[in-house]
Amino acid sequence: MLRPKVQLGRAWALCNGVLLWRRAAASPIQSSVLFGNQRKSRKFSMTCMQFAKRQGQGKDRDMSEKKLTRHFVDHRRICVSGGHGGKGSSCFHSEPRKEYGGPDGGDGGDGGHVILKVDQQVKSLASILPVYRGIDGEGGRKKNCFGCNGADLYIKVPPGTLVIEDENIVADLAQPGDEYVAAYGGAGGKGNRYFLSNENRAPMTATAGLPGQERVLQLELKTMAHAGLVGFPNAGKSSLLRAISNARPAVAAYPFTTLNPHVGIVKYQDHEQVAVADIPGIISGAHLNRGLGFAFLRHIERCHFLLYVLDLSTAQPWVKLQQLKYELEQYEEGLSKRPHAIVCNKMDLPESQVNLALLRQSVEEKVIPLSALTGQNVEELILHLRELYDCYVESERTRMKKPLQW
Repeated sequence: MLRPKVQLGRAWALCNGVLLWRRAAASPIQSSVLFGNQRKSRKFSMTCMQFAKRQGQGKDRDMSEKKLTRHFVDHRRICVSGGHGGKGSSCFHSEPRKEYGGPDGGDGGDGGHVILKVDQQVKSLASILPVYRGIDGEGGRKKNCFGCNGADLYIKVPPGTLVIEDENIVADLAQPGDEYVAAYGGAGGKGNRYFLSNENRAPMTATAGLPGQERVLQLELKTMAHAGLVGFPNAGKSSLLRAISNARPAVAAYPFTTLNPHVGIVKYQDHEQVAVADIPGIISGAHLNRGLGFAFLRHIERCHFLLYVLDLSTAQPWVKLQQLKYELEQYEEGLSKRPHAIVCNKMDLPESQVNLALLRQSVEEKVIPLSALTGQNVEELILHLRELYDCYVESERTRMKKPLQW
């Protein structure tokens, strides 16, 4: 073992695997860190523990909407194949004074399955790889030892994932803990012990394991939330979600600021939590897949009740309400008839007061005027949101179904 050098006026020490030295005089403390044959000097006036923390990574920062776009993925095409079964063994028992011990080759183990499992902590399909292969089973051994089965391979997917094969929906993974076997593992081969019979007392036959199942699947994510904010671009949906929940979507004074759905949680005093999804803005002709119509509309399918967000500062907001309902109804029949409320945003602008009176004369549904910017009348929306949630829970329990919980 090499000992640290000791020189006059200098002291050497080993701190966290880094060789440091400092002068013993009263001059400003300096350190020298040796990396191979290089030496770098810096001022050093902290303990070793503080030095180690200083070298660590900084705190995580909130991702911008541009970076979040690259992380949020709602479509994936994957190729899955189960593990191969282990091959059977062909051998004979060998022991002193037992010349004809007979066959004792064991069977091979079964291959592992590939299973899709819902994990509520996963929010996107970005972590899904394009190819998955199950673990192979082990081969059989002598002395009638069977091979171990291959362990199952679990793939974590977010709630609301649809599994599609050949344009047919084969699984709907909606609740946390739901599982679907995407590919079965192959059966293990048989050892020669399996083929022992009265007619064949010394079989030499042993079969190989079967290959695992191979499938090509499409994974499609539909956002799972209790309520969905539906509106045209720049109606103030992101600002409203920031006002009523802990979500922090990007907000700017131009349309299509939100490029991906955001889910915010509204918490109540009795510890109930209502999930509200901010759906990106819908345009006219979205049901014809104009722009990114289907990419936005499919996230509304899983919402149990809707909040139509209107910009009341624009002309004829009741016409835009009819356009929104038309787009939803053309995309899926009955989608616009779900329990809903009309939220009139931007009431802090003077022209909104005139449009509010005209809107109430044109519609029969409940109208909630508010301002997401100033927080005016936001409490009424939160209370009405709880009423919609209680009606949803009661209807689900009446149908003997488990309500969605966050």
